[in-house]
Amino acid sequence: MIFHHGRAATTLRGGRAAEFLAEVDADPQGVMARWTGNYRRGNERMGKNHPRNRR
Repeated sequence: MIFHHGRAATTLRGGRAAEFLAEVDADPQGVMARWTGNYRRGNERMGKNHPRNRR
């Protein structure tokens, strides 16, 4: 299951779950955005470079 703010955004099972886990190693935030359909804005990659997110 993929959660967003404590609520289930989507549930992946079987082959799709395995594919997701294989892909999530590279960029978890971007992968989850694409897989849940919330990738319209295109700012997921730029957000990690924002000063507030650099830790």
